[in-house]
Amino acid sequence: MSFFSEFKAFAMRGNVIDLAVGVVIGAAFGKIVTSLVDQVIMPPIGLLIGGVDFSSYKWVLQAAGADGKGEVAIQFGAFFNTMIQFAIVAFAIFLVIKLMNRLIKKEEAAPAPPPPEVELLTEIRDLLKSNPPR
Repeated sequence: MSFFSEFKAFAMRGNVIDLAVGVVIGAAFGKIVTSLVDQVIMPPIGLLIGGVDFSSYKWVLQAAGADGKGEVAIQFGAFFNTMIQFAIVAFAIFLVIKLMNRLIKKEEAAPAPPPPEVELLTEIRDLLKSNPPR
């Protein structure tokens, strides 16, 4: 098998295609969640804590120079936004999995067939019932 044909066989497996679709959908979902957090959830929270854009909160360790560059800061507001985004994504995935589990009915496992000895004994019993001794 040539290298190209081996790679083609690998790339065309169902799992690889499913993974690629999941990554694309996940990236799109990430953009939606980012927009939800930054434009819908964080403005009211910022209003409650003083009317300031929460993502701009930071703790400055070293102020910027005269040219406006060189600031060293811990941006805990952006970190808080990211934590909220993660919580929303985790909750949404939880809800989707819960819905999928509800929609997919679990098939009841079929009982295992009886061993041949039991089948033979059952047949003998049924024959004796149908033809009683005289």
